[in-house]
Formats: sequence, C-alpha cells, structure tokens
Amino acid sequence: MPPKKTTTAAKENVSLGPLAGDGKLVFGVARIFASFNDTFVHVTDLSDAQWGLLSDKELTWYSNNSGRETICRVTGGMKVKADRDESSPYAAMLAAQDVAARCKELGINALHIKIRATGGNGTKTPGPGAQSALRALARSGMRIGRIEDVTPTPSDSTRRKGGRRGRRL
Repeated sequence: MPPKKTTTAAKENVSLGPLAGDGKLVFGVARIFASFNDTFVHVTDLSDAQWGLLSDKELTWYSNNSGRETICRVTGGMKVKADRDESSPYAAMLAAQDVAARCKELGINALHIKIRATGGNGTKTPGPGAQSALRALARSGMRIGRIEDVTPTPSDSTRRKGGRRGRRL
C-alpha cells in the first residue's frame, strides 16, 4: 500500500479591497440605469487592469482578466414594497445609499458615473430615479469623477410598435 499523502493547508491573505492611503482616490464605475419602471445602481471596477497608482493621488482598481467585476448592485425594487414605487426617487436614493455604504466597506471612495435610460425604441430620457441616485451617491461621501450619459441611441432603428396609424386612445 502506498504511503498516505499529507497536505498542509496554505494560508491565503484575502483582502476586501485596496488600502487607500491618505488623499488617495480609489475609483469604481457606478452604472445607473433609470427607466420609468425601476432604477438600478450597479457598481463595477474599472475593467481590464490591476490595483495600481494612476497618479500620485489616485489609486485605481484594475483587473487583468477580461470583463468587469461587479462590486455591488442594488435596485429600487429591492428597497420598497409597492411595485408602483420601484422607479421613485426615494427608492433610488435608498439604493444608492446602500451601494455607497458597501463601496466604502471595500475601500472604494470615488466613482465615475454612467447614466443610462431605456434607449433604442424606448425613451431616451432617464427615469425619475437617476438624479436622486446621483445626488445620494455624492451626499454619502463618495467623490464623483466623470458623469456621462450612455443611453443607446440608434442611428436607424427598427420599427416602433403601434402600427401605421399609431397608438389610438
């Protein structure tokens, strides 16, 4: 009978996030999808890189694998009970406060914001929760980097529903 193999358990150092020094900014990307039915606040890392210094005052997250890493995602529907309140500014504010608290636990103290409406064949204007989610992130102590609108706008769209004569009331 062969001798038994013994394995030793190797200790792994697992950290929740970067340890930012004084005055260092650790950036994430907050993607706010605000439709007229719900509001999503989704924070990811800056894709395709490692934790490293961007400049002498900015520490940023980079992952070497392809794709983004989800840090936190909260919706307005997770914060309120009634379906009609999912897209309300109050629900978006509560969702953004939860996201900001989770980001601070992980060491992220600054966010780039990407706001998105339904787009495509739908409406190109963000829903009522977009502005309040952005304000709640800023008020909770997160530093705001860039704010951009990433709503998909078609150059030549597919045909809208409603037919030739449109929606008749």
